[in-house]
Amino acid sequence: METNHFLSLQNGSDVRGVASNGIAGEVVNLTPVIIKSIALAFVSWLTEKTGKPASVLTISVGRDSRISGPELMSAFIEGIISSGVQAVDCGIASTPAMYMSTVFGETQYDGAVMLTASHLPFNRNGIKFFTKEGGLDKPDITHILQRAATVITPAFAAGTVTSFDLIALYSKFLVEKIRKEVNHPTHYPSPLTGFRIVVDAGNGAGGFFAEKVLQPLGADTIGSQFLDPDGMFPNHIPNPENATAMESIQEAVIANKADLGIIFDTDVDRSAAVDHLGKSINRNDLIALIGAIVLEEHPGTSIVTDSITSDGLADFIENDLKGKHHRFKRGYKNVINEALRLNAQGEECWLAIETSGHAALKENHFLDDGAYLITKLLIKAARLRLEGGHTLLDLTARLRSPLESKEFRLKICVPDFKTYGNKVITELTDYVKTIPDWQIVPHNYEGIRVSCKGSSEQGWFLLRLSLHDPVIPLNIECDISGGVAEIVQKLNVFLTQYSDTALDKTSLKAI
Repeated sequence: METNHFLSLQNGSDVRGVASNGIAGEVVNLTPVIIKSIALAFVSWLTEKTGKPASVLTISVGRDSRISGPELMSAFIEGIISSGVQAVDCGIASTPAMYMSTVFGETQYDGAVMLTASHLPFNRNGIKFFTKEGGLDKPDITHILQRAATVITPAFAAGTVTSFDLIALYSKFLVEKIRKEVNHPTHYPSPLTGFRIVVDAGNGAGGFFAEKVLQPLGADTIGSQFLDPDGMFPNHIPNPENATAMESIQEAVIANKADLGIIFDTDVDRSAAVDHLGKSINRNDLIALIGAIVLEEHPGTSIVTDSITSDGLADFIENDLKGKHHRFKRGYKNVINEALRLNAQGEECWLAIETSGHAALKENHFLDDGAYLITKLLIKAARLRLEGGHTLLDLTARLRSPLESKEFRLKICVPDFKTYGNKVITELTDYVKTIPDWQIVPHNYEGIRVSCKGSSEQGWFLLRLSLHDPVIPLNIECDISGGVAEIVQKLNVFLTQYSDTALDKTSLKAI
C-alpha cells in the first residue's frame, strides 16, 4: 500500500477513514488490512519511544459502538500480538478510559489505543493513540502512518490476549472522587441521593455513566435514554453540538423533571449539560460554568479556550471571576498544548477547553474527558445543595450572552484550499482597515478576529481557515438585533471579488 494512502487517513492527531459501506459516494479506505499495518507501525514506534522490546510491551485496545468496531479491533489486536506484544482487550470503552489505562496503578500499560471516529457518521472509524505522557501529537501520527506503508510482520513469537473490564475500573475512579470531594456528612457513599439526573449517550460508549457512576452514588436516573451501544446511531448523532441531540436531552429533562441532564459524544471525550429548566449548558455557558469552579479552586489562574469564544465569556472570566482568559486556536490538541506551554513557562493554567465540549484539566493529566468534566459539575452541585440550596446556574448568573450568534461555512472549491483561504484572510485584513468602527483584535492566534463597534452592530466576527476541511468558517456575535445581518452586508461587499466557483458564499445569502 502506498504511503500517500496511509497519510490520507491522518486527521490531525487522529486516524480517521471510511470503514463501512452504506453512504453513497464514500468508498471504504480503512480496512482490517490497513488497520493491521498501522498496529504493527505503532508497536515499532512504541519500542523506540520506550526503549523496550516488543515482547515486554503491553497495549490496551478499546472501541466505541460503531458497526465496524469488532472487526477492526480484532485486526488491530492481531497486528500487535504478531509483534510479540501482550494485548489487553477492553471491549467497548471510552477514549479517556483508554488513556487512564496507562496511568492507573492497576494497569499502567505501555500504550493504549481507542478505535473511534468521535461524532462522525456510522460508516466512519478511526484510531486514537496514547502513552502515559498523553495523546500522540500530529508528527507522531505522521511518522506511524509513513511507517505503516512499509512495515512487515516480524518473525517473533506471538503475544497473548487478555480481557479486562476497564470501564468498571474507570467508573470506580469517578465514583470515589465524587464521594471523597463531596464528603457528605450523613450519607458518604451516596452523595447524589435526591438528585434526578438524565443521561443521553446517543447509543455511543457513554451509557455506563448512568449505571456504573450515578446509580452507585444514589442518583435517580429515570428518564435516561439511548444508553445501549448501537453503532448505527438510530436516535440521533452522539454529539453535544448537534441541535437534534441537544433538543432530545432537553425534552427528556423537562419530561422527567430532572435536576440535570448529561449528554456525551460517541467516545465520551466531550460532554454538555442541561439545567433543570431545560436550558442547554454548552459552548460558552459550559466554559463559564467549569471556569467558575476551577477559578474558585485556583484563583487568578489562566483558562485557555479556542478562538470562537464570546466577548461576554472573556469579560466574565476576567472581571467577574478574576481569572485570565487566553484565547487560542481551534482544535482540542491546540488548546491543551497551549495550556501545557503556559504552565511550562510559569503561567499557571488549570483548564483548557474548546467550545465543542473538549475540556482538559491539569488535575486530570490535561486529558480531554467528558465524564470527568461532568464529575466536576456533579461535585459542585452536591456541595451547593449541602451549603444551602444553590444550583449550578447561580455560578454563571452574571455571564453576558450575545443577542445574536451565527456561524456560516464558506466552502473553498479550488484544489489548493489552504493557500486560497489564507489569501482571503490576508486581503480581508486590509479591507477591515477601511471600515469605520471595525478594529482587528490583538493577540489573535487564528484567522482574523474583528471588533465591530458600529451603532448597528455591537459585536465581533472571526474568519478562519478550517483545520482539515476546505472551508472558511465565519463566526459572528452581536449584542443588538440585526447586528449579524449588518456585519454580513459589509463583508459581502468585500467577498464579491471572489467568484462563486472558487468560494461558495451560499450560506451568507440566507441573511
